[in-house]
Amino acid sequence: MVNSFQLSQGVLRPTESLDAEVLLFINPDAAERDLLQSRFRLDEHALASALDPDEVSRIEFHPDSLFLIWKRPENYSGGDSFSFEVSSFGLLLSAERLVLIAPDDSQMRGLGARHDLHTPLDVLLDMLFSNIHHYLGHLKVIKMVARELQQRFNSSMQNHHLVQMFNLSESLIYYINAIHSNGTVLSRLRNHAEKRHFSAEVLALIDDLIIENNQCYKQAEIYSTVFAGLMDARGNLANNTMNEMLRKLTLINVVFLPLNLIASIGGMSEFSMMTAGVPWWLAYPILVLAMLLLGGVMVLFLKRLARDFRGGRPEASADGGRDRRWRGGFFTRIFS
Repeated sequence: MVNSFQLSQGVLRPTESLDAEVLLFINPDAAERDLLQSRFRLDEHALASALDPDEVSRIEFHPDSLFLIWKRPENYSGGDSFSFEVSSFGLLLSAERLVLIAPDDSQMRGLGARHDLHTPLDVLLDMLFSNIHHYLGHLKVIKMVARELQQRFNSSMQNHHLVQMFNLSESLIYYINAIHSNGTVLSRLRNHAEKRHFSAEVLALIDDLIIENNQCYKQAEIYSTVFAGLMDARGNLANNTMNEMLRKLTLINVVFLPLNLIASIGGMSEFSMMTAGVPWWLAYPILVLAMLLLGGVMVLFLKRLARDFRGGRPEASADGGRDRRWRGGFFTRIFS
């Protein structure tokens, strides 16, 4: 599909002519690829690179034109995955025309809102500005989503939220890589503009682009570093919570293990034989009372043992006290 635009009075206006100043090729078919190769002298590799989402940003200079691959953020559609993707599109710029090869027409939206468009170069620079601001908008969304995930994780501790946090962290890595490669393209474009003696206004716009892209890169890098630290902290918190639950379960097992033994003995016929001279309504309550007393003594003994080790009571050991300290920490973690 081919969309044509003509520059008129500082804005882009749709037209039907293929000789327009701005041409947009949306997922070009075989006939449109032949047109790009024959009329605009684009080879098959350049066409494939323009629509390859994994292609790295780059710029190629020709005697009468330049061709660049630019990484752009995909429109975020929401959902539970919280995954932000990047893709690529191609731009062929000459003195009289700008040819855009993209998977959709989203790159043409909002152009001309910052300043008037009089040349194809103005359209290219304004398009790059829009993409950088698109990155900044997504970074703000990522920050908001990260805060919401932290609140959810604090209340539920579910693995699903950890997976979502991992997706956000992975998206930030892709963003950092894409923004960094875009910055390399802008630097080369700035050098090319200076060699070709572009106007001071164009050079100033390219400098602004480089500054905006660097700020976007630094912001994404900071978010990625902070988010990685948060993920490690949340993972450790989940592990500590699980360890605490296992510690309490171990304490319960230690307390009730002798009680289970006594209950097992009491449930056998030997107990009735041993208490043959005692009425059953008296023998069994005595057994239950003995079990409760034994459980209470066991709990008090474990607490006293943990308190003694926490307080650093000396223990005889062949290694000069290191064994005491290790056992104290162990009992403290298990029984305190």
